[in-house]
Amino acid sequence: MTASVQDSRLKRRFELWDSNGDGTIDRSDYETESRRILQAFGEPETSAKGRALMSAYLGLWDKLAKVTGVDAAGGVSIDQFVEASERELIDGGDAGFDRNLRPTIEAIVDLCDTDGDGEVSLPEFHRWMRAVGVDERQADEAFHDLDTDGSGHLSVAELVDAVRDYHQGKNDIPLLGR
Repeated sequence: MTASVQDSRLKRRFELWDSNGDGTIDRSDYETESRRILQAFGEPETSAKGRALMSAYLGLWDKLAKVTGVDAAGGVSIDQFVEASERELIDGGDAGFDRNLRPTIEAIVDLCDTDGDGEVSLPEFHRWMRAVGVDERQADEAFHDLDTDGSGHLSVAELVDAVRDYHQGKNDIPLLGR
């Protein structure tokens, strides 16, 4: 896939995080998404899983703010976001992705795993996808594409690989809605 596909996915990610639609993303936008996911699972922010998810999202914001030179109270433009994401996630390869996004994905999987089996089932995946704006049909399609071993569950490894490959333009699984 081309750089324009990667850019369009990064721009879509930016638009989804820009919860107040002001053309920038800031710490509050990351808090909003993490709270939306927690709410979808009925998980309080003060629980261990809630704290872990909030910490992962805010850590992601802190890294973005640092690489863009924005102070903690500032906002990141779409151009800054795309440039930083390309440098960290695309050009940085697997190591850059793991350094930046893996902790957030792991915290989400831990939260989604309501039955404690260490993996994400289809109903658990639906709840997560609904929380981030992906409809049920797209979630079903994505789940079946992501379940590379055919187990009927998604492992952390399958999800990390899929999100990384999506943002790096290696797959076309609808993880952000269309």
